[in-house]
Amino acid sequence: MKIGFDILGGDHSPKNCLEGLILATKEMPPDVKLVLFGDSNLAKEYFASNNIDPNQFDYVHTTEVIEMGEHPTKAFSQKPNSSIFLGFKHLKENHINAFVSAGNTGAMLVGAMFTVKAVPGVIRPCITCPLPKENGGFGIILDVGTNADCKPDVLYQFGILGNIWAKEIYKIEKPKVGLLNIGEEAEKGNLVAQATYNLMKDSKDFNFVGNVEGNDIYGDKADVIVCEGFVGNVVLKNAEQFYKMIKARKGNDEFFDRFNYETYGGTPILGINSNVLILHGKSTPLAFKNALVLAKEMIHVKLDEKIKQVFQ
Repeated sequence: MKIGFDILGGDHSPKNCLEGLILATKEMPPDVKLVLFGDSNLAKEYFASNNIDPNQFDYVHTTEVIEMGEHPTKAFSQKPNSSIFLGFKHLKENHINAFVSAGNTGAMLVGAMFTVKAVPGVIRPCITCPLPKENGGFGIILDVGTNADCKPDVLYQFGILGNIWAKEIYKIEKPKVGLLNIGEEAEKGNLVAQATYNLMKDSKDFNFVGNVEGNDIYGDKADVIVCEGFVGNVVLKNAEQFYKMIKARKGNDEFFDRFNYETYGGTPILGINSNVLILHGKSTPLAFKNALVLAKEMIHVKLDEKIKQVFQ
């Protein structure tokens, strides 16, 4: 098992990346090999100064970086020696089983769509995010930003992808899938929501529990909440800001602590032919550690293969 890790991605690279890497090695089984994409000289200098054996890692030395402010498509095509480009090249050629980066999000999406590509049958890959529940568990919401506008068949597929993720990663035996709407009734919402409800109501692909409202998001009514990326991103950013406000006001509560993005590390791109995790640019060492551990779990459960099987 090999996990590719972009050590030049993020606002505080390579320091935060490498510190998170070391934390992750303490939780990795012996069969996991971490492959570092970036300036190998910087990495080895860090390891030498911290008495860490550099030979426990593999290296793909890169001479270019796709900066956060660059145009994703242009930068990806014009910087073939960047850590993101080479990461996806190795992923496509099966030299690594997953790729993790906090670099330019647009470039990561471009790489996923045009290098490893979508699973045949998947109309639009999406990204998801965990939602802490009051009962102590986690649910997920998808899409949270990749697809601002969606047709009903796309939203239906999000239900399938979310169902697989909840089963394989959160070990929920029969995930409850809900459609985010402004009311519980079938006739509520806009035309897209109404049409999606009609597609989902008789689904044999997942356990559809009907419409869910904003006040159901952190409850137990649904484990998988389906929505367009525009709505999902608003929900996600609202939750992140609410967490910041609680901390700024010196709040200390176990439930609200689980809103901290560091605890889950990265966001998977679901529906592509491999395993990719995107992190916040501001990611801390703890976030990087948790993302690498999550990547290991995605490979272990053969998530990409199980998605392919469903869409065959």
